[in-house]
Amino acid sequence: MAPRSTKTVTSTEPPRVGDTLAALRQAQALSLDELSRKAGVSKSMLSQIERAQANPTVAVVWRLANALGVPMGDLLGNTPRPAEPAIALVPVHATPSLRNPDGSCELRILGPIELAGQFEWYALSLQVGGALESQAHEHGTREHLTVLSGIVEVAAGDEKQRLKPGETARYAVDRPHAIRNVGKAAASAWLVVMHPA
Repeated sequence: MAPRSTKTVTSTEPPRVGDTLAALRQAQALSLDELSRKAGVSKSMLSQIERAQANPTVAVVWRLANALGVPMGDLLGNTPRPAEPAIALVPVHATPSLRNPDGSCELRILGPIELAGQFEWYALSLQVGGALESQAHEHGTREHLTVLSGIVEVAAGDEKQRLKPGETARYAVDRPHAIRNVGKAAASAWLVVMHPA
């Protein structure tokens, strides 16, 4: 009788770090240029890694992990995931936010890192005269803005629309676009960004 095989099947596929790298970079609001400078890795190499056109060396993964402040295993996808609680609470102090230099615009990032680049949602606060101005996103990306307080104007390309509290605007953002507070008091809104599948 032949002995039973105990051969272990292992994957010959190298770990793909592109999606994880892009999600971590976007969660920290870093451009390719900024991460390139922090990690000492060329922008073209970063772009190739994120598009799964190149697999980085261990040295490059180590530099990227240090620049992002995460363990190397997080980029390689080797970190065992603990069981998720039925309700995950994110305290106010743990919610990341972005502000423009003059403090007139604040964007609190409410969506989880793993959905960055697919489906994102934010709490937007605009002081009088404040604006959130953005360059074009990838083709097919749309934003959904619901005003909670104040008077806000949305500009997408050459078109503009003014919104009052309770109103929602849905618009394509594959062109330069902006959200401006055009009222006489601070404004707040929910902003949802949906990327193409």
